[in-house]
Amino acid sequence: MTLNAGDKAPAFTLPDASGTHHSLADFAGQNVIVYFYPKAMTPGCTTQACDFRDNMAAFTSKGYVVIGVSPDSGKDLQEFTDQESLPFMLLGDESKETLKAYGAFGTKNMYGKEVQGVIRSTFVIDGDGVLTHALYNVKATGHVDMLREKLGV
Repeated sequence: MTLNAGDKAPAFTLPDASGTHHSLADFAGQNVIVYFYPKAMTPGCTTQACDFRDNMAAFTSKGYVVIGVSPDSGKDLQEFTDQESLPFMLLGDESKETLKAYGAFGTKNMYGKEVQGVIRSTFVIDGDGVLTHALYNVKATGHVDMLREKLGV
């Protein structure tokens, strides 16, 4: 299952590193970038997170909130946030229910083998909760620059 621009964004409520739960509904009326990544502190995920970190001023100046979601535990999310000085919210989806609802978990090709895992994906959600962009199989390197171009940020 994949989502497309114009679809209603699936609702979610997930914990942050401290265990506090956050819902997509908490951001009603705001533009939200939700990006799904496989695992905290791995090379590609670190590159992507640091690109978002280094471009946060551009996103926030245009009214975007950035949220990263992975199947990591709160402990790993906290370590990743601290290690890389990430200024945006990371949420953990250990059950993978939200990942699946967005089509960001499933069969993917990794080093020539089909495996089940997180499909690196990014979704831009408008203030009404509607997807304006649904980007699947994005690359860790260069993704943020491509997203900035698409959003005119």
